[in-house]
Amino acid sequence: MPSIVVTGATGTQGGATARALLDVGHRVRALTRHPDSPAASTLRALGAEVRHADFDDRASLDAALTGADSLFAVTTPFGTDVTVEVRQGKALIDAAAAAGLGHIVLTSVAHADRGTGIPHYESKHLVEQHLRAADVPWTVIAPAAFMDNYAGGWILDGLREGTFAWPMPADRPLTLISAADIGAFAALVLRRRKEFTGRRIDIASDERTPRQIAEILAAAIGRPITHQEVPLPDVRTRSADLAAMFDYFTTIGLDVDVARLRRDHPDIGWHSFADWAAGQDWAALLSRAPAHQ
Repeated sequence: MPSIVVTGATGTQGGATARALLDVGHRVRALTRHPDSPAASTLRALGAEVRHADFDDRASLDAALTGADSLFAVTTPFGTDVTVEVRQGKALIDAAAAAGLGHIVLTSVAHADRGTGIPHYESKHLVEQHLRAADVPWTVIAPAAFMDNYAGGWILDGLREGTFAWPMPADRPLTLISAADIGAFAALVLRRRKEFTGRRIDIASDERTPRQIAEILAAAIGRPITHQEVPLPDVRTRSADLAAMFDYFTTIGLDVDVARLRRDHPDIGWHSFADWAAGQDWAALLSRAPAHQ
């Protein structure tokens, strides 16, 4: 069986995709800049072939893609910037096209093709455009807001104090998806390329307001949690990019047809936000040192 190359394999989306593919018996070639990391060791134990690759090192990409059949591609500006994300995304696509891969599945973000003005959405759209122009069959999957972000960082810091701090009004709906569902959907697309080639698909598995999210978190954690709207100017002092995103969430919103996705692809096993929250080890998460320390 030909190998499916998974980039970002030690990260959230790539890791979920690698595990979903391995679960159904596919050969996975997991690419990472850190092949000796604990996450890479976990993938090896699950049966993946782990290779070193660096998006800024074309020779490493060429070597890692040689002999593979298809590619799951993920790019990120976090830890770098949007300019680096675009450069690296284009380099990965060019290497995949040169290697003659039969299918590239790029994970982007819901609404990135709608001129949102959000920097890290616009960078992903530039990578999408480069993919469309490449001489290789492609599919773009575009996830909504990540449920998994609610179990880390400043959100987790707030939960320790009984607060769900979120820069949106309490009653404004937001579409959500778990990393596990992204991985399962990516694996489905990679397995059924003829059905999905040439398509761009926004994906989400639930829609909840911040008030509902706080209530679900309270039930899962077992302590009172209250939504607190963080003012956008406060977010802007940390990140103009994230402030633009939350402004978009509030004024326009991410409309993704959750009901249709669930109807058309029931085999994904879509997680509601309550499903996801119930599956977290909140005692362990909340016992960690706060992110701001």
